[in-house]
Amino acid sequence: MLTEINFDGIIGPSHNYAGLSRGNIASASNAGDVSQPRAAALQGIDKMRHNLALGLPQGFFMPLDRPDTRWLETLGTTEEGAEAHLRAQAWSASSMWAANAATVSPAPDSADGKCHLTVANLVTMPHRSHEWPGTLAQLRLAFANPAFAVHAPIPAPFGDEGAANHMRLCSGHDAAGVEIFVYGLSGGRFPARQHLDASKAIARHHRLDPARTLFIRQSDTAIQGGAFHNDVVAVANEHVLFTHETAFEDREAAHAEIRAAFPAVEIVEVPTSAVTLPDAIKSYLFNAQLVSLPEGGMGLVLPTEAQDTPAVWKWLEAHVAGNGPIRKLLPVNVRQSMANGGGPACLRLRVVADPATVDPRFIADAAKLDRIAAVVAKHWPEAIAPDDLASATLAGEVRKARAALLEALDLGILA
Repeated sequence: MLTEINFDGIIGPSHNYAGLSRGNIASASNAGDVSQPRAAALQGIDKMRHNLALGLPQGFFMPLDRPDTRWLETLGTTEEGAEAHLRAQAWSASSMWAANAATVSPAPDSADGKCHLTVANLVTMPHRSHEWPGTLAQLRLAFANPAFAVHAPIPAPFGDEGAANHMRLCSGHDAAGVEIFVYGLSGGRFPARQHLDASKAIARHHRLDPARTLFIRQSDTAIQGGAFHNDVVAVANEHVLFTHETAFEDREAAHAEIRAAFPAVEIVEVPTSAVTLPDAIKSYLFNAQLVSLPEGGMGLVLPTEAQDTPAVWKWLEAHVAGNGPIRKLLPVNVRQSMANGGGPACLRLRVVADPATVDPRFIADAAKLDRIAAVVAKHWPEAIAPDDLASATLAGEVRKARAALLEALDLGILA
């Protein structure tokens, strides 16, 4: 039976605030702060527990090997000899944001009846550009069943940042849907990270029906305002598109195109007059998990920062009090991830599949999450300051921590 499974990235032991993500306001604002890897990972685990308690299927991905000495070697340097900015890029724990791991097209959408996954190349940001080999190894292991087709990354220079710029509308997760690829155009002080050519190539690899595949331009206003990915200003679930007024470059044309391709769509738009773009980005209102609840209706798993932003919470409460499709507000504490620029939606990759076809080592249950939490509590560093990235001792501890987690989950093959 096909169902939506959310695969969360376990926040790695090298989690730090180096401020590497240009265009990501939260990341830049907290650059140089002391991070708390242990607390960050436990917050992420608690979010997974929260979603399991809602009755939602849950999976996870492993942190990648960091610091990435092999990547430094390709640059002709070492951990000890690398310049500070290269060392920070080698330490990055940004694979925690699994929404950037891949773009996923479920089997009902593809001509061959397979669920297709294309690993994101993430070439726009140096600290993320070396994630894909480790991510691809996990995808090929987790989705080795013939029900899946796992693709290598789109080649550079066509930037692809995965599901963070991809949405799907459907009558139900197991039904054929309309896939929406959102791209940006370069220009301004912040880069557009998703290229149209990359999106079109993915659609071809995934064997999507052109009549049910849309390519819509993200607005320059949103990108330059700090919405570095589309999922900072829009999210879709089944027949609902939840979006900010400024999400798309040509709002009216985009809405018309979406309605033409999927007439049953319910577009829930938050106007700028109610929630400004800065408030939407600060609160990560749209970087939430819009989920179908087992008891019926939809819930919004959103960061506690949304409660702390008066205009955002006022709009949400009014929506829930009315007849809108979002019936429950479900705040979660992911403050360590938020401070580095990623909310609840950033932390997960949505895969519509039969859970029986997924490698069970990547599927969560309460006991497995307790096992992960025990490893984190024992091995993850409590704090990392910027100067700590030069410590060979800390690098060794980070590697031992990841190795302990792989061993606990019988995933030593990924070492």
